[in-house]
Amino acid sequence: MAGPVGAGHRPSRIAGQGRSGNMRRFALILAAVPTWAVADGFMPLAGDEIRAALVGRVLVYEGGARQSFDASGGTVYVTDRPSLGQWSLRGDLYCSLWPPSDLWACYTVASDGDRVRFVGQGGDITDGTYAE
Repeated sequence: MAGPVGAGHRPSRIAGQGRSGNMRRFALILAAVPTWAVADGFMPLAGDEIRAALVGRVLVYEGGARQSFDASGGTVYVTDRPSLGQWSLRGDLYCSLWPPSDLWACYTVASDGDRVRFVGQGGDITDGTYAE
């Protein structure tokens, strides 16, 4: 997805469609949004939105771990000691690599403004809160 649904597009009104047709269209749009995205006010982010949500920011996870993201694709995850990794965008997915592994793991991303949610391909969810 390159941006918000319907951005820059104004649908034409179909004669006789009326309010019930608009409600049906709205229900179809909601049905297409994953339930994890709408739950707790989270909305899915696209590529540039993910970059804006992460670059130069620090997320704090349950248990106190912290992760920072820099514009060059470096990321640092700190628990007892720092772990250096890499991150990139692949379309609308956040992907990360943590040596010594050479496997990239990719996630869809959503935000509610205060938190960022990463959802793995297996449905696993990790929420991080912006550090102050």
